[in-house]
Amino acid sequence: MNTQVALWVGFNLFVIAMLAIDLGLFHRKDHAVTPKEAGAWTGVWISISLLFCGGIWYFSGPVPALQWFTAYVVEYSLSVDNLFVFLMVFSYFRVAAEHQHRVLFWGIVGAFIMRAVLIIAGAALVTRFHWIIYLFGAFLVFTAVKMLVSKDEEVDPEQKWIVRMARKTLPVARLGEGSRFFVTEDGRRKVTPLFVVLLVVEATDLLFALDSIPAVLGISQDAFIIYTSNVCAILGLRSLFFVVASLMDKFHFLKLGLSGILGFVGVKMLITYFDIHVHIGLSLGIIAGILVASIVASLIWPKAPDPGHDRESAKT
Repeated sequence: MNTQVALWVGFNLFVIAMLAIDLGLFHRKDHAVTPKEAGAWTGVWISISLLFCGGIWYFSGPVPALQWFTAYVVEYSLSVDNLFVFLMVFSYFRVAAEHQHRVLFWGIVGAFIMRAVLIIAGAALVTRFHWIIYLFGAFLVFTAVKMLVSKDEEVDPEQKWIVRMARKTLPVARLGEGSRFFVTEDGRRKVTPLFVVLLVVEATDLLFALDSIPAVLGISQDAFIIYTSNVCAILGLRSLFFVVASLMDKFHFLKLGLSGILGFVGVKMLITYFDIHVHIGLSLGIIAGILVASIVASLIWPKAPDPGHDRESAKT
Protein backbone atom coordinates (compact mmCIF):
# COMPACT_ATOMS: atom_id res chain seq x y z
CA MET A 1 0.00 0.00 0.00
CA ASN A 2 1.54 3.35 -1.00
CA THR A 3 1.77 6.31 1.36
CA GLN A 4 -1.10 8.30 -0.21
CA VAL A 5 -3.55 5.40 0.05
CA ALA A 6 -2.43 4.73 3.62
CA LEU A 7 -3.12 8.37 4.54
CA TRP A 8 -6.65 8.25 3.11
CA VAL A 9 -7.45 4.91 4.74
CA GLY A 10 -5.89 5.86 8.07
CA PHE A 11 -7.70 9.21 8.27
CA ASN A 12 -11.10 7.70 7.46
CA LEU A 13 -10.62 4.84 9.92
CA PHE A 14 -9.75 7.38 12.61
CA VAL A 15 -12.87 9.44 11.84
CA ILE A 16 -15.08 6.32 11.91
CA ALA A 17 -13.56 5.31 15.26
CA MET A 18 -14.16 8.78 16.73
CA LEU A 19 -17.76 8.81 15.52
CA ALA A 20 -18.34 5.33 16.95
CA ILE A 21 -16.98 6.47 20.32
CA ASP A 22 -19.08 9.64 20.15
CA LEU A 23 -22.39 7.90 19.41
CA GLY A 24 -21.74 4.52 21.06
CA LEU A 25 -20.17 5.71 24.30
CA PHE A 26 -20.85 9.37 25.06
CA HIS A 27 -24.25 9.71 23.37
CA ARG A 28 -25.57 6.18 23.66
CA LYS A 29 -28.63 7.47 25.50
CA ASP A 30 -30.63 10.31 23.96
CA HIS A 31 -30.37 13.50 26.00
CA ALA A 32 -30.44 17.23 25.52
CA VAL A 33 -26.87 18.44 24.95
CA THR A 34 -26.00 21.18 27.44
CA PRO A 35 -23.92 24.23 26.44
CA LYS A 36 -21.18 23.04 28.82
CA GLU A 37 -21.03 19.59 27.22
CA ALA A 38 -21.15 21.07 23.72
CA GLY A 39 -18.38 23.52 24.60
CA ALA A 40 -16.18 20.69 25.83
CA TRP A 41 -16.73 18.67 22.64
CA THR A 42 -16.09 21.75 20.50
CA GLY A 43 -12.75 22.12 22.26
CA VAL A 44 -11.97 18.44 21.67
CA TRP A 45 -12.68 18.60 17.92
CA ILE A 46 -10.74 21.84 17.45
CA SER A 47 -7.79 20.40 19.40
CA ILE A 48 -7.80 17.24 17.26
CA SER A 49 -7.92 19.39 14.12
CA LEU A 50 -4.98 21.52 15.25
CA LEU A 51 -2.98 18.40 16.11
CA PHE A 52 -3.70 17.04 12.63
CA CYS A 53 -2.57 20.35 11.13
CA GLY A 54 0.59 20.10 13.22
CA GLY A 55 1.21 16.64 11.78
CA ILE A 56 0.92 18.02 8.24
CA TRP A 57 3.41 20.76 9.16
CA TYR A 58 5.84 18.21 10.60
CA PHE A 59 5.67 15.71 7.73
CA SER A 60 4.93 17.95 4.71
CA GLY A 61 6.15 21.42 5.66
CA PRO A 62 4.63 24.83 6.44
CA VAL A 63 2.99 25.58 3.07
CA PRO A 64 0.64 22.52 3.02
CA ALA A 65 -0.09 23.10 6.71
CA LEU A 66 -1.05 26.73 6.10
CA GLN A 67 -3.20 25.65 3.16
CA TRP A 68 -4.92 23.07 5.37
CA PHE A 69 -5.50 25.54 8.20
CA THR A 70 -6.81 28.24 5.87
CA ALA A 71 -9.20 25.76 4.23
CA TYR A 72 -10.29 24.61 7.71
CA VAL A 73 -11.03 28.19 8.83
CA VAL A 74 -12.96 28.92 5.62
CA GLU A 75 -14.99 25.71 5.84
CA TYR A 76 -15.64 26.12 9.57
CA SER A 77 -16.81 29.71 9.16
CA LEU A 78 -18.99 28.95 6.13
CA SER A 79 -20.47 25.96 7.96
CA VAL A 80 -21.79 28.32 10.63
CA ASP A 81 -24.33 29.46 8.04
CA ASN A 82 -25.68 25.89 8.11
CA LEU A 83 -26.52 26.33 11.77
CA PHE A 84 -29.11 29.03 11.02
CA VAL A 85 -30.96 26.65 8.69
CA PHE A 86 -30.64 23.65 11.03
CA LEU A 87 -32.03 25.70 13.90
CA MET A 88 -35.09 26.75 11.86
CA VAL A 89 -35.63 23.19 10.58
CA PHE A 90 -35.52 21.71 14.09
CA SER A 91 -37.86 24.43 15.33
CA TYR A 92 -40.31 23.97 12.44
CA PHE A 93 -40.51 20.18 12.84
CA ARG A 94 -40.47 20.49 16.63
CA VAL A 95 -37.52 18.13 17.00
CA ALA A 96 -36.97 17.50 20.72
CA ALA A 97 -33.61 18.68 22.06
CA GLU A 98 -32.64 15.12 23.05
CA HIS A 99 -33.03 13.91 19.43
CA GLN A 100 -31.18 16.73 17.65
CA HIS A 101 -27.70 15.26 18.21
CA ARG A 102 -28.72 11.97 16.56
CA VAL A 103 -30.05 13.77 13.47
CA LEU A 104 -26.88 15.84 13.18
CA PHE A 105 -24.72 12.74 13.70
CA TRP A 106 -26.20 10.83 10.78
CA GLY A 107 -26.34 14.02 8.77
CA ILE A 108 -22.56 14.28 9.23
CA VAL A 109 -22.05 10.70 8.03
CA GLY A 110 -23.97 11.44 4.85
CA ALA A 111 -22.03 14.70 4.42
CA PHE A 112 -18.72 12.80 4.45
CA ILE A 113 -19.81 10.62 1.55
CA MET A 114 -21.26 13.47 -0.54
CA ARG A 115 -18.32 15.80 0.03
CA ALA A 116 -15.74 13.11 -0.68
CA VAL A 117 -17.31 12.59 -4.12
CA LEU A 118 -17.57 16.34 -4.83
CA ILE A 119 -14.04 17.10 -3.62
CA ILE A 120 -12.34 14.30 -5.55
CA ALA A 121 -14.30 15.19 -8.70
CA GLY A 122 -13.67 18.93 -8.29
CA ALA A 123 -9.93 18.54 -7.64
CA ALA A 124 -9.58 16.18 -10.62
CA LEU A 125 -11.41 18.62 -12.91
CA VAL A 126 -9.31 21.60 -11.79
CA THR A 127 -6.11 19.59 -12.26
CA ARG A 128 -7.12 18.48 -15.77
CA PHE A 129 -8.94 21.64 -16.90
CA HIS A 130 -7.37 24.58 -15.08
CA TRP A 131 -9.78 27.09 -16.61
CA ILE A 132 -12.54 25.66 -14.39
CA ILE A 133 -10.91 27.55 -11.50
CA TYR A 134 -12.10 30.78 -13.14
CA LEU A 135 -15.68 29.47 -13.32
CA PHE A 136 -15.51 28.57 -9.62
CA GLY A 137 -14.14 32.04 -8.88
CA ALA A 138 -16.94 33.77 -10.79
CA PHE A 139 -19.50 31.54 -9.07
CA LEU A 140 -18.15 32.49 -5.63
CA VAL A 141 -18.24 36.22 -6.45
CA PHE A 142 -21.83 35.83 -7.68
CA THR A 143 -22.74 33.92 -4.50
CA ALA A 144 -21.10 36.58 -2.33
CA VAL A 145 -23.08 39.38 -4.01
CA LYS A 146 -26.30 37.37 -3.79
CA MET A 147 -25.69 36.70 -0.07
CA LEU A 148 -24.96 40.39 0.48
CA VAL A 149 -28.12 41.76 -1.14
CA SER A 150 -30.57 39.00 -0.19
CA LYS A 151 -32.95 39.65 2.67
CA ASP A 152 -33.22 37.34 5.65
CA GLU A 153 -36.32 35.26 5.04
CA GLU A 154 -37.77 32.60 7.27
CA VAL A 155 -37.18 29.15 5.83
CA ASP A 156 -40.28 27.07 5.21
CA PRO A 157 -39.07 23.45 5.15
CA GLU A 158 -42.38 22.32 3.63
CA GLN A 159 -41.42 24.21 0.46
CA LYS A 160 -38.13 22.36 0.07
CA TRP A 161 -38.22 19.92 -2.83
CA ILE A 162 -36.75 17.15 -0.66
CA VAL A 163 -39.70 17.36 1.76
CA ARG A 164 -42.28 17.38 -1.02
CA MET A 165 -40.58 14.44 -2.73
CA ALA A 166 -40.32 12.49 0.54
CA ARG A 167 -44.00 12.96 1.33
CA LYS A 168 -44.98 11.84 -2.19
CA THR A 169 -42.67 8.84 -2.58
CA LEU A 170 -42.06 7.55 0.95
CA PRO A 171 -44.55 6.09 3.43
CA VAL A 172 -44.28 8.63 6.26
CA ALA A 173 -45.65 7.61 9.65
CA ARG A 174 -48.20 9.88 11.29
CA LEU A 175 -46.24 10.02 14.52
CA GLY A 176 -42.59 9.62 15.41
CA GLU A 177 -41.21 7.21 17.96
CA GLY A 178 -38.34 8.72 19.93
CA SER A 179 -35.15 9.02 17.90
CA ARG A 180 -36.02 6.19 15.50
CA PHE A 181 -36.01 6.78 11.74
CA PHE A 182 -38.17 3.74 10.87
CA VAL A 183 -41.28 2.30 12.53
CA THR A 184 -43.97 -0.24 11.77
CA GLU A 185 -47.39 1.38 11.47
CA ASP A 186 -50.60 -0.18 10.17
CA GLY A 187 -48.62 -3.32 9.34
CA ARG A 188 -46.23 -1.39 7.05
CA ARG A 189 -42.63 -0.30 7.45
CA LYS A 190 -42.62 3.50 7.36
CA VAL A 191 -40.17 6.35 7.83
CA THR A 192 -40.72 8.69 10.76
CA PRO A 193 -41.00 12.48 10.50
CA LEU A 194 -37.50 12.55 12.05
CA PHE A 195 -36.19 10.77 8.92
CA VAL A 196 -37.70 13.57 6.80
CA VAL A 197 -35.81 16.06 8.98
CA LEU A 198 -32.61 14.08 8.31
CA LEU A 199 -33.25 14.32 4.55
CA VAL A 200 -33.63 18.11 4.87
CA VAL A 201 -30.34 18.31 6.79
CA GLU A 202 -28.57 16.25 4.12
CA ALA A 203 -30.01 18.32 1.27
CA THR A 204 -29.07 21.56 3.05
CA ASP A 205 -25.49 20.40 3.54
CA LEU A 206 -25.25 19.45 -0.12
CA LEU A 207 -26.37 22.93 -1.17
CA PHE A 208 -23.86 24.58 1.17
CA ALA A 209 -21.12 22.28 -0.14
CA LEU A 210 -21.66 23.73 -3.61
CA ASP A 211 -20.39 27.04 -2.17
CA SER A 212 -17.77 25.87 0.29
CA ILE A 213 -15.96 23.31 -1.86
CA PRO A 214 -15.18 25.77 -4.70
CA ALA A 215 -13.99 28.15 -1.96
CA VAL A 216 -11.43 25.69 -0.56
CA LEU A 217 -10.40 24.72 -4.11
CA GLY A 218 -9.28 28.34 -4.38
CA ILE A 219 -6.90 27.67 -1.50
CA SER A 220 -5.52 24.26 -2.51
CA GLN A 221 -6.14 21.70 -5.24
CA ASP A 222 -4.78 18.85 -3.11
CA ALA A 223 -7.77 16.54 -2.62
CA PHE A 224 -6.40 15.19 0.69
CA ILE A 225 -5.97 18.68 2.17
CA ILE A 226 -9.43 19.77 1.00
CA TYR A 227 -11.18 16.60 2.20
CA THR A 228 -9.52 16.37 5.62
CA SER A 229 -10.04 20.07 6.37
CA ASN A 230 -13.71 19.71 5.37
CA VAL A 231 -14.19 16.65 7.53
CA CYS A 232 -12.49 18.21 10.56
CA ALA A 233 -14.65 21.32 10.22
CA ILE A 234 -17.85 19.29 9.88
CA LEU A 235 -16.95 17.11 12.88
CA GLY A 236 -16.91 20.19 15.08
CA LEU A 237 -20.10 21.58 13.57
CA ARG A 238 -22.47 19.40 15.64
CA SER A 239 -21.14 20.52 19.02
CA LEU A 240 -20.81 24.12 17.80
CA PHE A 241 -24.53 24.03 16.94
CA PHE A 242 -25.47 23.53 20.58
CA VAL A 243 -22.97 26.20 21.72
CA VAL A 244 -24.23 29.00 19.49
CA ALA A 245 -27.89 28.00 19.03
CA SER A 246 -28.93 30.57 21.64
CA LEU A 247 -26.52 33.22 20.30
CA MET A 248 -27.54 33.30 16.64
CA ASP A 249 -29.16 36.74 16.74
CA LYS A 250 -26.11 38.30 18.40
CA PHE A 251 -23.86 37.63 15.38
CA HIS A 252 -26.04 39.39 12.82
CA PHE A 253 -23.02 40.76 10.91
CA LEU A 254 -21.68 37.25 10.37
CA LYS A 255 -23.59 36.92 7.09
CA LEU A 256 -21.82 40.05 5.85
CA GLY A 257 -18.48 38.54 6.88
CA LEU A 258 -19.20 35.25 5.13
CA SER A 259 -20.11 37.18 2.00
CA GLY A 260 -16.76 38.98 2.23
CA ILE A 261 -14.87 35.69 2.61
CA LEU A 262 -16.56 34.15 -0.43
CA GLY A 263 -15.94 37.30 -2.46
CA PHE A 264 -12.26 37.42 -1.47
CA VAL A 265 -11.64 33.78 -2.36
CA GLY A 266 -13.52 34.20 -5.65
CA VAL A 267 -11.44 37.25 -6.65
CA LYS A 268 -8.28 35.41 -5.54
CA MET A 269 -9.14 32.61 -7.97
CA LEU A 270 -9.96 34.99 -10.83
CA ILE A 271 -6.77 37.08 -10.63
CA THR A 272 -4.62 33.99 -11.14
CA TYR A 273 -5.52 34.50 -14.82
CA PHE A 274 -3.18 37.52 -14.71
CA ASP A 275 -0.54 35.45 -12.88
CA ILE A 276 -1.27 37.28 -9.61
CA HIS A 277 -1.05 34.93 -6.65
CA VAL A 278 -1.92 35.88 -3.06
CA HIS A 279 0.40 34.26 -0.51
CA ILE A 280 -1.36 31.67 1.61
CA GLY A 281 -0.31 33.42 4.84
CA LEU A 282 -1.84 36.69 3.65
CA SER A 283 -5.01 34.84 2.60
CA LEU A 284 -5.33 33.32 6.06
CA GLY A 285 -4.85 36.74 7.68
CA ILE A 286 -7.50 38.40 5.49
CA ILE A 287 -10.03 35.59 6.01
CA ALA A 288 -9.48 35.52 9.77
CA GLY A 289 -9.64 39.32 9.89
CA ILE A 290 -12.98 39.43 8.06
CA LEU A 291 -14.42 36.75 10.35
CA VAL A 292 -13.23 38.42 13.57
CA ALA A 293 -14.36 41.85 12.38
CA SER A 294 -17.90 40.60 11.66
CA ILE A 295 -18.14 39.01 15.14
CA VAL A 296 -16.73 42.08 16.93
CA ALA A 297 -19.02 44.40 14.93
CA SER A 298 -22.01 42.28 15.96
CA LEU A 299 -21.09 42.72 19.62
CA ILE A 300 -20.38 46.47 19.35
CA TRP A 301 -23.51 47.24 17.33
CA PRO A 302 -26.11 44.72 18.54
CA LYS A 303 -29.15 43.97 16.42
CA ALA A 304 -32.18 46.12 17.15
CA PRO A 305 -34.94 44.13 18.86
CA ASP A 306 -37.84 42.96 16.72
CA PRO A 307 -40.83 45.31 17.31
CA GLY A 308 -43.16 42.33 17.07
CA HIS A 309 -41.19 40.57 19.78
CA ASP A 310 -41.44 43.64 22.01
CA ARG A 311 -45.22 43.76 21.58
CA GLU A 312 -45.50 40.09 22.52
CA SER A 313 -43.31 40.66 25.56
CA ALA A 314 -45.48 43.61 26.67
CA LYS A 315 -48.59 41.45 26.58
CA THR A 316 -47.10 38.82 28.88
